[in-house]
Amino acid sequence: MQVRHPDRGPAQDASDGIAVVIPCFRVSRHVLGVIAAIGPEVSRIYVVDDACPEGTGERVRAECRDPRVQVLRNASNQGVGGAVLAGYAAAIADGARVIVKIDGDGQMDPGLLPAFVAPILAGEADYTKGNRFYDLENIGRMPGLRLFGNAALSFMAKISTGYWDVFDPTNGYTAIHADVARLLPAGRISKRYFFETDMLFRLNTVRAVVVDVPMDAHYGDEVSNLRISRVLGEFLFKHVRNFGKRIFYNYFLRDLSVASLELVVGSAMLCFGVVFGSWQWWHSAQAGVSTPTGTVMLAAVPVILGLQFLLAFLGYDIASVPRRPLWPARALAHARRP
Repeated sequence: MQVRHPDRGPAQDASDGIAVVIPCFRVSRHVLGVIAAIGPEVSRIYVVDDACPEGTGERVRAECRDPRVQVLRNASNQGVGGAVLAGYAAAIADGARVIVKIDGDGQMDPGLLPAFVAPILAGEADYTKGNRFYDLENIGRMPGLRLFGNAALSFMAKISTGYWDVFDPTNGYTAIHADVARLLPAGRISKRYFFETDMLFRLNTVRAVVVDVPMDAHYGDEVSNLRISRVLGEFLFKHVRNFGKRIFYNYFLRDLSVASLELVVGSAMLCFGVVFGSWQWWHSAQAGVSTPTGTVMLAAVPVILGLQFLLAFLGYDIASVPRRPLWPARALAHARRP
């Protein structure tokens, strides 16, 4: 649905450049203020009602007069990821160049939108995301439990996604180039609270460049639906799963390098040393005798060498964070086609 605002004139075509997706679930008190704060640089705004029990979409239809707004509705609740992907599909179909995702609860400042879009338009990034931990003076304003939970999730995300230079993976303020969004397997991306982190994993599999954008979070009377204590176990399982997939994709399926051998040899030596040493220690303890020096060395040397190999692999993995943006190269390839 599109509506007109007398002060803004007719709605612009999303092909002009920037589209905004606002997933909505229990945010009816804040979403109109979020829309009103979005600047004129945005061509189209997609408000996605994710089967909201408060009828957020209907309220926007009835009260919003911004001609850029189009309300979409999921027939059943799909989670934040399902709502965002529905908005991505609509924006791509309308020819958007860059798609920004902003939550409807008022925690994200729409005035920061140019900072998220600029690296993408400049060809320096394929995907940008907010980082609330950049300014140490502002971290103190974040609730303690949320601060600890996000820090723990950030470290797990670095390992599973391969983006060692980004932080705050659950931050929902993001922007993506539409050409890169087309490469992602939308049907396999996690739809609920793991969505933002799973996006990073999927982006790494296509070697997209991700850049953090410093931002402050706003905490008012909004109520977060995410409970870190409830999702920590689920997130841990999914991080382990994604880590295994990433290692297989990047180091064995698509490529085979010295780092692949370091990982295999280091893991084998470390496992051998730990298992052999533990068994010998238990056997000597049961017999009440000291373990021979040679046996100790036979267990210790593989452990030490295995750790060295794994540290070398880790250094290679950290250094292999994607640095060359995808979309400028893809645009050049398309331009060269006859």
